[in-house]
Formats: sequence, C-alpha cells, structure tokens
Amino acid sequence: MLRKLFSFNGGVKPDPNKGASTREPIARLPLPPQLIIPLHQHIGGTPRPLVKVGDRVLHGQRIGAADGNVSSAVHAPTSGKVVAIEPRLMPHASGLSSMAVVIEPDGQDQRIEREPFDWHAATPGEVRDYLRDAGVVGLGGAVFPSHLKLAPGKAGGTDTLVLNGAECEPFITCDDMLMRSEAEDILRGALVMQKMLAAKQVLVGVEDNKPEAAAALKAAAAALGHASLDIVVVPTRYPAGGAKQLIRVLTGIEVPHGSRSTDYGVQCFNVATALAIWNALEHGEPLTRRIVTVAGNVDRPRNFDVAIGTPIGFVFQHAGLKPDTDKLIMGGPMMGIPLPGVDAPVVKATNCLLASSPALFPPPEPELPCIRCGECARACPADLQPFELYWHSRARNFGRAQEYHLFDCIECGCCAYVCPSHIPLVDYYRYAKSEIWARERDKDAADSARERFEFRNWRAEREKEEKAAKLAARSAAKPAAKPAATDKPPAEGDTAATPAEDPKKALIEAAMARAKAQKEAVAAKNTDTLTPAQQAQVEAAEARRKLAADMVATGDGETTRATATADKPTE
Repeated sequence: MLRKLFSFNGGVKPDPNKGASTREPIARLPLPPQLIIPLHQHIGGTPRPLVKVGDRVLHGQRIGAADGNVSSAVHAPTSGKVVAIEPRLMPHASGLSSMAVVIEPDGQDQRIEREPFDWHAATPGEVRDYLRDAGVVGLGGAVFPSHLKLAPGKAGGTDTLVLNGAECEPFITCDDMLMRSEAEDILRGALVMQKMLAAKQVLVGVEDNKPEAAAALKAAAAALGHASLDIVVVPTRYPAGGAKQLIRVLTGIEVPHGSRSTDYGVQCFNVATALAIWNALEHGEPLTRRIVTVAGNVDRPRNFDVAIGTPIGFVFQHAGLKPDTDKLIMGGPMMGIPLPGVDAPVVKATNCLLASSPALFPPPEPELPCIRCGECARACPADLQPFELYWHSRARNFGRAQEYHLFDCIECGCCAYVCPSHIPLVDYYRYAKSEIWARERDKDAADSARERFEFRNWRAEREKEEKAAKLAARSAAKPAAKPAATDKPPAEGDTAATPAEDPKKALIEAAMARAKAQKEAVAAKNTDTLTPAQQAQVEAAEARRKLAADMVATGDGETTRATATADKPTE
C-alpha cells in the first residue's frame, strides 16, 4: 500500500559518505584492559553506585541504581574487579570529568544469574520499572530514559508509534547495519512498545539510501504478519532523522512550539532502542553494549559491537587511526562534538566515532560579517530565523533570542552549512543557551537563598512571640504579691525593715559573721623564731589594729588617728 508522504521546511543534502563503513558486517570488539563506566549516561539524575573498590562484579550486574524516576540503571559489561570509583574524563566538548566505575575484566565473562520476567503477564507499570532497572535509554542520541516515553499520553493511548530508522547524518551507519542484521527482533520490540502505548499503528521510517535495510525490514514484517506494521521509505534529506521532522514526513502532523508529540497521539523511538527493549524483556539482557560506527580518517572504517565503557582510543586502535588525524568527533560532522581525548569511554550516546584530517575536513573559512541573505532561514528545518538568533546571541541579548524561539533550535547545523559568510551559527546558539541556563541556575539559587532567609526571620519572630506569650501566661498564673497594708506611712528615721527586706538582711549578717570567724581563725605564719625587737613590732601593730577597729565601730575616726599617731614609736 502506498502511503502519502509529507515534507518539512528547509534541510540540506550533504555528501552521505556511508559506503566505506557498510562494506563489512558488524564486528564484535574484544574487551579492553580496563572498562570505564560512567554512572551518568542519560538525561536525568545520576545513578547511585552499588559497588565499592575491591568488589568482584559479574556480567550484567547492576553497578549503579536509578536515582529517581527520570534516571536509568548502569550495569557491568563483563565480570571483573572494581579497581576505582572516581571522576574520569567524559566524551564531552567541555573536557570535564564525571564519576565512573573502573573495572578490570578477568577474562571469564561470568554472567549474573538471570531472573525470569514474564512481561506478557506484567502490567505496563511493571514493565516500565523493569526497563528502567535494565538501563534502557534512547540510543538515537538523546539518551532519554525509555521507560518514561512508554507511558500513554493524556488520552490514555497513542495513535501512532514511529520507529526512526532514517539515520540522516553523514558517515553514521550503525542503525543501517543493525536493521540489516536484526530486522525481526527490532520489529518484535516495536510490537511490545505498541502494546504498552496502545498504539493503533507502527510506522518505520527508512531513508531511500538504505535499500538493504528497507528490504530486510519489509521481509521481517511480512514474516510477523502484523497488519499494523508499515515500513515506509522516505526521501533522503538531512535532517529527516529528527523526531519532529520524521513525524511530519510520515503523518503530516507538525508539533508546534512548546508542545510534545504525545499531545498529538504520536511517539517516536530509535530502531536501536526497540532492539534494546526486546533484548531486555525477552532475553534478560541489560544495556551493556551498543553498535558504534568508526569512520573518517581510519584504515578500516567499520561498525563495531562495543562494550559500554571501552576507551575510545582502544576502538580507534582496532580501526587503524591514521597519523595525520587532527581531531576526533563523537557523532557526525553536522551535529557531532569534539572529543577531549582518547581516554574518554564509549557511552550509551556514542553512535559514531569520526576521525578528522585536513584533507577530509579542511579548516573552516574565516568568519565574515552577516549579509542577511536569508539562506539560513530557507534551510532551517525548525522554521526559525537563524540570522536573528545570531544577532541577539552575539549581542548577548538573550531575552530577545528567546523571543525568537532559541530553544526550538535542534542544532542540526543546516544554517551554518549554507552560510556564505562561514559563520559558525550553531556555536553562537549553544553559547546563548548555556548562558541562559547558567542565569536560570543563578536565579534559582538566589530565590532559594531568599526563601531560606525569609523563613529564618519568620521562624525567629514566631519563636519570639511564642516565648512572650509563655511568659505572659506564667505571670498571669502567679498570685500577685501585695505589701502589708498600714494605716500611716512609717515615721522619718524609722529603720524597721519590711517583711520582704528581713530575709536579705539576715543573709548579709550571716555572711559577715562567717567572714569574721574565718579571719579570726587564721593563725599568723612564720612567728615562731622572732627576735625580741620583731616581737615588739608585731605586738604594737596588733594593738594599733585593735584600736582602729574599736574606733571604727564607735565612729570616732579622729580619735583613732590621733591615738595611732601618739602610740607610733619614734624613730
């Protein structure tokens, strides 16, 4: 049955360069001396490590547990010993490190005992939890946890499930070779997803430059005998492999800004993801390996079946990296990112490793001023105004850039590909996005700090009010102390103490009596061997001290001073 196809705006037709890596079948790459398995390999939370240094792990054992719902587990690709859990270099343009589990394979490849899972009888929620713990994520590049996308939309069901086999970017052929060799299992995985999404039909989109893959899928669909399966060959045009673009081509539905395809009854998955779902449910295989295209400036371009965590240098070593290579890229030449080094590992998002050379990719031409020719707008598949985004991003006017729907840009590179001024437009858009994200993070942090400060002040004020209320209640509960009532005020000179003063006066007199007794009890020291003259001086001093004390007690100060002077011995 012929199906009506639609078109999307823009797009380009670069040289595909896919023939070199499809001459030989997929080869299984041996294990390296060390596997570096990053814990964070997908969109969402970073998994929690479940192992420690020195542990022995088995093939398929979980070494990182999903952290929350928007997360996915990580597994050991083989048996061996955990030698480190530490930050390691990641395959990212920033060159930053991330926490990883480092395993030394023992060569035995001993597998963990598989627990049978009856997905036929399980509920959709149980199947989704199983896929989360199996580490299945989108293998088309976005690495979004697949279990989240397998939930029906707001209407409780999905009209169309789209399987993306377009693989439009130059040099990348991993999905092409996978469709040729595993067509039936890919479609079996699609039927499982159809059941979970309650989808009415399954459309598999394949570009017309992959005739072998399309033929294999059609033969597998005929063997399965499901009328809802339809293999659709679409015209080759970059970026037909984008989710929104392929949905537009197959269904005619154009998903507008700020909406998701599920709101329109459509869900899109990569063909490699469908195979990973089938292997996890039917064979109990967690996602520990993937197909990687190695192409560009290498002796033997080919697709390899690679264990997750294999160092990229080890992969290029088997492909024969040429000495004049000047740059390594993860992904294709249009949307790929430069790699910081060969020590970075293969991750779940690694679909292609591309070696660049001056002959293969000449240095970019010098950037010239924008002439507002509009070629970028005609090539943009997202119907944006790239030159406006460029001006506002360059001027750091990020608010205006957002008004022109900056975040609708899929960074496909079509605008930069056709720009006659050789402006790296996508680099400006990525810069603007990163600045906006950084400002949003700073704003969120400031808002959180302000909320904490205001809550602290409110709590202190509340505690102060509660304390005042408690004191008032305690004071009200005590009986009021009333002084003794008298008919007339005390006469002048009357020193009689009030009842409230009597206890204080008694305490003072008792303390004075104790001090006097202690003073009298103290015996003079070093008076045993005094000479007669010294003894006379001591007796005279004691007499004066006694006389002074008696005079103070009687209030006769002048007499005291006179007597003391008269008794003072002459010198």
